Amino acid sequence: MKLKQLTIVDIEYAAHRLAKETMSWNKPIPDFSTRYTNTLERCVEAPFQSFGGRQLYPGLIKKGAILFYFMIKNHPFQNGNKRLAMTTLFIFLFQNKKWLKVDNQELYNFARWVAESNAKLKEDTVRAVETFLINYITDIH
Repeated sequence: MKLKQLTIVDIEYAAHRLAKETMSWNKPIPDFSTRYTNTLERCVEAPFQSFGGRQLYPGLIKKGAILFYFMIKNHPFQNGNKRLAMTTLFIFLFQNKKWLKVDNQELYNFARWVAESNAKLKEDTVRAVETFLINYITDIH
């Protein structure tokens, strides 16, 4: 099964608006137009990269994990990156008929942990995200 890839339009009209309207924290999410040029595009394209004809991140779990990691660590927005990473991950999973059954606070705490992780430990952190996804992913009925 070929996985559906997110687009910038998906994030602007779904993830960004959804996060902005439904997630209230002490800092607002700035307008979508204030994103850092090309950073968001690189985050969204990264899970689908290939080299020598082989996907760098094969399968839904690896793609979702690297998307979540890059949406947090590459900071494509001035603010709200963890919230947008969570929402973007949900949109990506939903498009591919999956969902996460996880408590909102647990997911936010995990996103904070990823944000605070040492960039030198990227591979270990991405593996931890993969494990998190494996433990909480479910099919959409």
